[in-house]
Amino acid sequence: MIEKGRRFYLTTAIAYANNQPGLHTLYEVIGADVIARWHRMLGDDTRFLTGTDEHSVNIAQRAAEEGIEPRAFVDEKVGLFRSSERLLGINPDRFIRTTDPDHFRAAQEMVRRAYANGDIYLGAYEGWYCPNEGFRSASEVVETARGTICPNHPDVPLQWLTERNWFFRLSAYQARLERHFAEHPDFVQPDYRRNEMLGFIRQGLEDFSISRASGGWGIPFPIAENGESSLMADGRWDPEAGTIYVWYDALINYITGAGFPDDPDAFAHWWPADLHVIGKDIARFHTVYWPAMLWSAGLEAPRRVWVHGWLLVKGGERMSKSRGNFFDPNDVVTALGSDGARYVTLAEVAFDRDTEVSWESFIRRYNADLANDFGNLVNRTVSMANRYLAGERPGASDGGSLRFVWEKTLPVYRSQLEGCLLHAALATLWEFVGAANRLVDAEKPWELAKAIKLGGPDGESASLRLSAVLGDLVEACRLIALAGAPFLPATAPRILAQLGYAWPYANDGNGGPPVLGELSWAAHGGEAGQMEQPEPLFPRLSVEPDATPA
Repeated sequence: MIEKGRRFYLTTAIAYANNQPGLHTLYEVIGADVIARWHRMLGDDTRFLTGTDEHSVNIAQRAAEEGIEPRAFVDEKVGLFRSSERLLGINPDRFIRTTDPDHFRAAQEMVRRAYANGDIYLGAYEGWYCPNEGFRSASEVVETARGTICPNHPDVPLQWLTERNWFFRLSAYQARLERHFAEHPDFVQPDYRRNEMLGFIRQGLEDFSISRASGGWGIPFPIAENGESSLMADGRWDPEAGTIYVWYDALINYITGAGFPDDPDAFAHWWPADLHVIGKDIARFHTVYWPAMLWSAGLEAPRRVWVHGWLLVKGGERMSKSRGNFFDPNDVVTALGSDGARYVTLAEVAFDRDTEVSWESFIRRYNADLANDFGNLVNRTVSMANRYLAGERPGASDGGSLRFVWEKTLPVYRSQLEGCLLHAALATLWEFVGAANRLVDAEKPWELAKAIKLGGPDGESASLRLSAVLGDLVEACRLIALAGAPFLPATAPRILAQLGYAWPYANDGNGGPPVLGELSWAAHGGEAGQMEQPEPLFPRLSVEPDATPA
């Protein structure tokens, strides 16, 4: 686990800026935002990077189809990504674009270092090229009745290319990669993804192309065929040198975002990354190609790569923009609210494997977990404290059952969250929500209030009991709100306000006290406070809005 005061650098994969984003595309960004917020609240010096990949061939093709320049095309699509991420409460420290000037410099510097290390050479490439994914070997394509396809992008026509390109000597790093996997068993997670990648390495690694012969849309390849710089006397890059292959370019964003090569001090602070969050279809690039590229440049590999699965629609088909079977994140936020969309996506979709989802399952999850279980718990607790205690906030008891449940819940929740099992972390936290609701049903505060009105010894006992029960419920609501704040960043401050507490953190989770201290039972037990009036947090959806896959 990461201890307080350490730095924590995490990234997501960067998405193709070729269309509006679907919820399946932003799923990992929501998850990474949760992890970043948690580490900020822990007090870690946290940097969260996400962004867009803008140099693929299909982007240039789409721009040409629309009759506009590629830069104007990607600017429009990036605006759609930024807008959807804001709606979902995603708050990166930097949104990087592969068209950013510092990334241009970083990508070219990585090529120069690989060349200086003897790891790139000129060769001929002949084979399939997927505009969405890049060069595909014979083992990576599928023969179907309608022709050869890329299994990850079956609706995108493949191109047969014959080019003279620069190649990277991936084969030279096979032994080092096998040793790295052995010495760092947590490098790729979950374990079954690690085993898949190790199996791929052991089959034998092939060198891969890192350039395209065209001098069009992309970062100019900085080395000419004679080994000298491709920068011409007039300040232009020689188009004959071609461009940097999109995948080689894209992976480098992670070090650009850490300060490479412009800010050595920042880079020394932030690199290596603590966590890359990526999808299973790009695991090879991140766990095999990327470490070798870094080592070739004299840099360290990232510490951990978390590989998540896909969102599937009914029947097991992958959600994708090309298939048109995706959720529009803007529609989901309109229906469920920002926090509702965040919660439902991460509770309903496992963060370590493929998961089949539907709009109906999202609505059921929202109503059951947020409207009924948690929203109702907060509303009842605040209402009863106002009605029975005139709004004076009661203190938590020392020996109540909820305290012991919480002290078992917190370490499990923390371990699961920091272990990237976000769905499991929410399930654990909601078990505590269930325990709090069961306390209400078992103690029946309304009956204790009636006993108080009757007076006598039973009334005195009931008064003490009512104060203790409501104090434990208030404390439970405070703890759930704070622990769940990375998932529910807009709702958590509203809950604490209703409980009569100030919210101590900034909008992104920075700036407050270390959250583990705040998550101690009765951390503010000696402080007097006044409850506010209850406000509905998650209105139940009695009429299901239409947000079926587009």
